[in-house]
Amino acid sequence: MKRTANAVWKGPGMKGSGNLKTQSGVFKDQPYSIKTRFENEDGKLGTNPEELIAAAHAGCYAMALSVELEKAGYTADTLNVDAELSLDKDGDGWAITKIALKLKASVPKVSEDEFKKLANGAKDGCPVSKVLNCEITLDYSLN
Repeated sequence: MKRTANAVWKGPGMKGSGNLKTQSGVFKDQPYSIKTRFENEDGKLGTNPEELIAAAHAGCYAMALSVELEKAGYTADTLNVDAELSLDKDGDGWAITKIALKLKASVPKVSEDEFKKLANGAKDGCPVSKVLNCEITLDYSLN
């Protein structure tokens, strides 16, 4: 299985901008820029790579945990995942140093101990977690 995306950048680094396109067509001419990356500019100007990584991680983790719960005989009513990515100065450049996953889960009939085991297993087993070279933390609340 392969997934593809395309990026086109025009102009100088700090003042240029680009567009992203994904194989699925969900992103088609999606703008991205330095301003949305480093200056917390309004999303009307587009997205940025780190925001997309955080979204991918949150989505991947929610799916991975859902599958682990199902294998164990549980079905989540809701898995609400926030992913907070930290982009920090690293020498002359930048590095993704941490992603903090914050989960609010509603899963009937699962014990706290079993949920903790499944939630942490999904964090470690999620394909996006596996590709990231940074600290990944998980805080959760279970209803």
